[in-house]
Order: sequence, then C-alpha cells, then structure tokens
Amino acid sequence: MYNVKLENNVRKLVDSKGNFAVLEYMRDASVAPGNAESEYYMQRMGVHRRQVVCSLTGNNKVVIQAGAMQWICGDVQATTGIKGAGDFLGKIVKGAVTKESAIKPEYVGVGSLVLEPTYKYLLLEDVASWGSGLVVEDGMFLACDGTVHRSVVSRSSFSSAIAGGEGLFNLCLNGTGVAVLESNVPREELIEIELQNDVLKIDGNMAVCWSSTLQFTVERSTKTLLGSATSGEGLVNVYRGSGKVLMSPVANTSSLYMATH
Repeated sequence: MYNVKLENNVRKLVDSKGNFAVLEYMRDASVAPGNAESEYYMQRMGVHRRQVVCSLTGNNKVVIQAGAMQWICGDVQATTGIKGAGDFLGKIVKGAVTKESAIKPEYVGVGSLVLEPTYKYLLLEDVASWGSGLVVEDGMFLACDGTVHRSVVSRSSFSSAIAGGEGLFNLCLNGTGVAVLESNVPREELIEIELQNDVLKIDGNMAVCWSSTLQFTVERSTKTLLGSATSGEGLVNVYRGSGKVLMSPVANTSSLYMATH
C-alpha cells in the first residue's frame, strides 16, 4: 500500500476527467538566486508548471508519449504495446508521418503514474464526445486511455500540406476514453466552433483539433489570384462539412514556451 500527498500549499489538482487529473504548481518554491527574477514575473503572469496524474486500477491501461513518464507508485508495469514485427513497422511509419514518437509506452497495473511537468496547458478531451473522432495538431498528444484508438489520417490534398504549412498526415483519435493534449493556450481561451454543413476559413495555423468528419483544404481567400493579392489574405485553411473545431485566438507561439522545467 502507498499514500502520496499530491496537494499542499504549493500545488493543487485543478482539473480531472476519467483516469486523468491535472496537478498545477501555483508557485515555484525551488527558486535559486540566478532565476529568482524570472520566476517572480512568471508567477505574476500566471505561468505555472503542470503535471498529469494517471490513475491505474487494474482494469484500465494508459498510453503516453515516449519519455513523458516522471515517476510511478504502486504495482505498475510498462510495455511497448508492440504486437509483432508488422505492428512495429506500422508504428515506425505512423510516428514518422505524424511527427509523434513511434513507440508510445503502455502502462498497466494498480497505482499512479505521474508525467513530466510542462509549462503548456493540458486539455482533457472526452474522445467519444467528438463522434467519429478528433484530429489533433502535430506534437499535441501527451496521453490517453488504452480504449482510445490511434490512427493516421491524411490531408484532403497535397496542396493542403504544402500551401498550408501543415504536415500531410495527422494523428486521429477515436473510440471511448480521455485524451490529454498539450496546448499553448488555456482551454477557456480556445474558441469552439460547431459546423452543420458549413464552412470555416482560418487565416493561419490556429486550429488545435477538429472533428475527423471535416474535410480540410487550403484555398485562396478570393476566387482569383488578383483578388487574393489585393485583399492581403492569400491562402486560408478551410474546414468544410459537419463537426467541431477548437481554434486558438492567436497564432502558434510554441517557441516562446518551455516544455519542461
């Protein structure tokens, strides 16, 4: 038996869903003279470290991004999740095209699994609520329940990848369970847009995730090249059909964030 006290006057649990909870450090107590000034202003601006805590009961399995585990407590074992040579090759190909780690460790047993801290925001998404599935931006996946199926989907056309500054493939999550995504923007600032046989056009790479039922293309903002040039918009990312899009109100600023402390 074990007893771990996660919450105290420095850190507290701020969100939970299913087998996952988010632990947030309200202030950094381990401050050295060399970084005291930056830590002070980070705290004033609400920049906090966060960690994912995964609960394992013996009846569930958790899949995480490679290298994300920080510590484990209890009778918990890790496996590669590889079911043979063909499965290994498939995971290598899937990792190469989605820019995710090829092998994602799977943890089973009874206990707690705590992931590495991050300064990014952690989104707990109920995969079933997205219907047939959700497509996530490259590098956002952190963890999920073992009941969540992971597959690769391609863009609607090569122009979508080249002109839109996107990769040709993305990770698609479907099934039941919770997925944990890393975001540069807090959940309350994300704009949720529901489409019913309609079209959403975004000037820039600001969609965080979207329903797999939506068709993604890159198109000119107006019908002619001259019109696009004079409008100053050029090409836009277009999501067409019925489904949901989570969109950031600002452009991707991942270079300004530190992944870990």
